[in-house]
Amino acid sequence: MKKILKAVIGFFLFVLLLGVVAGFYVSFFLPDIPVKNLKIELTKERVERGKYLANCVLVCVDCHSTRDWSRFSGPIVPGTEGNGGEIFDQKMGLPGTYIATNITPYGLSNWSDGEIYRAITSGVGKRNNVIFPIMPYASYGNLDDEDLFSVIAYLRSMAPVRQENAVSRSDFPVNIIVHTMAMQGHPSRRPAPADSLKYGEYLTRAAACLDCHTPFEGGKLLLEKAYAGGRAFPSKEGGVIFSANITPDKKTGLGKWDQETFVGVFKYFDLPNNETRKIANGHLNSPMPWTMYSKMETNDLRAIFSYLKSLAPIENNVAKPAW
Repeated sequence: MKKILKAVIGFFLFVLLLGVVAGFYVSFFLPDIPVKNLKIELTKERVERGKYLANCVLVCVDCHSTRDWSRFSGPIVPGTEGNGGEIFDQKMGLPGTYIATNITPYGLSNWSDGEIYRAITSGVGKRNNVIFPIMPYASYGNLDDEDLFSVIAYLRSMAPVRQENAVSRSDFPVNIIVHTMAMQGHPSRRPAPADSLKYGEYLTRAAACLDCHTPFEGGKLLLEKAYAGGRAFPSKEGGVIFSANITPDKKTGLGKWDQETFVGVFKYFDLPNNETRKIANGHLNSPMPWTMYSKMETNDLRAIFSYLKSLAPIENNVAKPAW
């Protein structure tokens, strides 16, 4: 009996020691993604392309600005573009408090171009800290380097906004696990717009549609239901909003939509000064930045629709909020 007890205690101590060693390694030696030696030229063409991508496709400016949640879809408060400070926390079902950083030249003044590139494509920050994947760097890391260089050029050109923001923090044990979440980017070439399917797939990835329109359980996306909607977004007002099914399923998705209907839904929110309607007290609001996506070029929206229509239809009846 004593031998069995000693064996059990020995095994327990071994597992404990192994856990401590693994935790130490993960915390102090990961991530191990190097910084590229980059110096990006701020050409007019890059700044213009980056402005379009950061505001209308990747919508970096969406999360890294102050949004007016008193209006439908939370349009950006003018003058706050890029200042950061938006909070994503436990109230939204997240394992920590994540605060968007200042991405204007004020916040990025001591960042190299390589460090910004690594953050966008791999999820590793200036301090070699891992950014929690609420930022879709897994999608961004597969984009064309020239598009990413354009985004960085645009960020460098923005008006600096003097605002300090708190540092993001993960709850235990995610504060250890998060060190394993960074991933090396694998850039691709941007397809020619004439190839609507491949170009649409590229834009869909850039807009990170997969991340929001795929069910999320156990800390990961359920890729067998990719684009079928149903991901839960706890609302700031209380209650839960579920993302829509954007597969071509005729019963529960976009199967009965045509291209111009799809484009029209987005363009409906292309409003003067982004003045969407006021949200009544107690009503749910949409987290989707409609006013930003509405500025996307019509042909780009058409390409995205072409790609979505090429997907396998998945029946997934998602509860629709009463706006």
